[in-house]
Amino acid sequence: MPETTAHVTAAEISRIAGVTRATVSNWRRRHADFPAPSAGTDTSPLYDLGAVQGWLGSRGHAQAADAREELRTAMRLQVPDPDRTASHIGFVLAVAHHSSDAPAGLADLTDSELAARAAEAVAEYPASLPGATPTHPLFSASDGPTLRALLRCVREEGGPAALAVLAERELEDSAATGVYGTPEPLARLVAELLPAEVARVLDPACGSGTLLAAAAGRGATTLLGQDSVPVQAQRATAGLSLAAPQAEVAVRIGDSLRADAFAGLTADAVVCNPPYGDRDWGHDELAYDPRWAYGVPGRLESELAWVQHCLAHLSPGGWAVLILPPATSSRPSGRRVRAELVRGGAVRAVLALPAGAAPPLHVGLQLWVLRRPEPGGPERKSVLFVDAAGSPSPGAGVQESDSLHTGTSRTGASRTGSSRTPIDWAGLTARTLAHWEAFTADSDGFAAESGAARAVPVVDLLDDLVDLTPARQVHASRTDVDPAELSARTHTSRRELTEAAKSLLRAADLTGWSEPGPLAREWRTATASDLVRGGALTLLRTVPDPKGAEPDGVPAAPLLPVVLTAGDIARGTGPTGTSAELRSEIAPVIAVGDVLVRGIAAGTGPMARVADEVDAGALLGPHVHLLRPDPTRLDPWFLAGFIDAADNLAGAATGSTVRHVVPGRLRIPLLPLDEQRRYGEAFRHVHELRTRARRAAWLAEETAALLTGGLTGGALIPTAAVAATDPA
Repeated sequence: MPETTAHVTAAEISRIAGVTRATVSNWRRRHADFPAPSAGTDTSPLYDLGAVQGWLGSRGHAQAADAREELRTAMRLQVPDPDRTASHIGFVLAVAHHSSDAPAGLADLTDSELAARAAEAVAEYPASLPGATPTHPLFSASDGPTLRALLRCVREEGGPAALAVLAERELEDSAATGVYGTPEPLARLVAELLPAEVARVLDPACGSGTLLAAAAGRGATTLLGQDSVPVQAQRATAGLSLAAPQAEVAVRIGDSLRADAFAGLTADAVVCNPPYGDRDWGHDELAYDPRWAYGVPGRLESELAWVQHCLAHLSPGGWAVLILPPATSSRPSGRRVRAELVRGGAVRAVLALPAGAAPPLHVGLQLWVLRRPEPGGPERKSVLFVDAAGSPSPGAGVQESDSLHTGTSRTGASRTGSSRTPIDWAGLTARTLAHWEAFTADSDGFAAESGAARAVPVVDLLDDLVDLTPARQVHASRTDVDPAELSARTHTSRRELTEAAKSLLRAADLTGWSEPGPLAREWRTATASDLVRGGALTLLRTVPDPKGAEPDGVPAAPLLPVVLTAGDIARGTGPTGTSAELRSEIAPVIAVGDVLVRGIAAGTGPMARVADEVDAGALLGPHVHLLRPDPTRLDPWFLAGFIDAADNLAGAATGSTVRHVVPGRLRIPLLPLDEQRRYGEAFRHVHELRTRARRAAWLAEETAALLTGGLTGGALIPTAAVAATDPA
């Protein structure tokens, strides 16, 4: 079996050995024979996997990794080969379909015996996997370590876990992008929205088959899928045969829009989580396609092409549920198609999900529930809108809002130190299904829940925008407002505003500094370029990669869905961008303590900040510079504070109309580390002042909006005391 030189990071070594990252750092310092870095950079070294395994083996750590990590490590030592991956998938199927003690028995064989037994067991499976065409002996003795790792993973983690690792390895070396999984709780919600009696279900962008597996759990007996990525189609076939052994499974490889493998077939239901923001979906070549019964989708409206593709595959009266980005509901270019979908009765509900419900996790996605009209069927007079995402609260530190699978946005997590709020899937599912069941039982008599759910008449939706965004549609009319409820909300908001104002006053009571004398203090400074040459600082930025090469000093990172943008720095939010903004660029991964600087000096808000846990792991967006200080020589808050000074930025900016910041020109005072930390603590307090000011301002706007809405809507009336209050 051909092998390749694989490299691992220190973090991966810790997982392989089953120890902490700090332990690996201690090994590097204390053991002279620990393998030296063989690739990477000084700040992000990479180690030869074989050398690391040998060193760990001599100390009894080689088998400490969990089953998935052991399999992942074994796969990285092999040259990617789609046919061999299909054989491995077949082996997983063969082992998983046998008794639970089969993996343990096979593990006792020699490598040669194991390879022979594996070849016999797999012989029938590659032919059943789409696109699998093995042309060489399936396995040899050199495959022993990989087969044993597969056996252990199947035994300890289950067949689906092993399939996930196999697909992960193949996708790493493929050109596929935007491959995101659908979380099982969301897949179950999608399946629950379908009628219980559906038998034949299609997913034209099936990925790993999670949505089809959920449909099988609801009783579907025929599962049809298609995916453009071969290993995903193979994984779906194998996974569905394990999850639904009694169901008829047929998965095909190909682009469903351009090369529909199920042309002419109709299903009881269609489920789909399609690729988002795909401009190359086939607009020109498919302009006269008969599937566009509701209008030809625009070049930017790939999602509406998928919507109509799904409707075309439904039997009359059949149901479809799609997971879509929020822009699908409101983009002007899709207005005409949305209008026809609503007018024709195809759209039955649009349900907004909270950010974090599905990858990309910073996106507030939506569920579109569709039904193919029946000839002579009843008129559908209204559409249900449910806003399960809730109201965004950027100042509260726990709420987020919208973005995309390859294009949308969110108001990132507040920078007050709180993390993303976990999703209560049980509560979200129960509330959503309660609204849906009430609507399907009696759409005309549906009782609206202010701010959460409302059935909107079709005629009210057919305006100039045809905006199907749930947050826009669930606001109650004047007759739906409960004065007592609104009054209580207003009092709560005013109380929170009062507390925020007090917090702001405390933050404004800053002490801890004094005047230096009659003259301002002066100090020696160095440019950021000088500090880079001295090793105290590393400058990184997102760079073009037209040839797929890895530039010196900027290690290529996996294409993560979260990108920190210049706007995030200005607004003080968490990362809100998506990988679509990077195009073919290589972006560094942000770490805690990095100093992030906007590349264009324009607009309001801070120009620099220190990355925290919210930013860590995100990719650096375009027009943002990353300064990574050596913490033993530079305090990050000290660095960010002086960088953000107006005169410093002015001296480092070039251009006239557009002022580009050249980070190497930024000047930093040369001070001892202890004194840097005193300055850094002061700058941290200034940052806290800004944060609390933003929260107080947001709460003031919210309170004002509640009062204005109540007064203009008739739910609140001014009292004589309020009217007579002195404006001062």
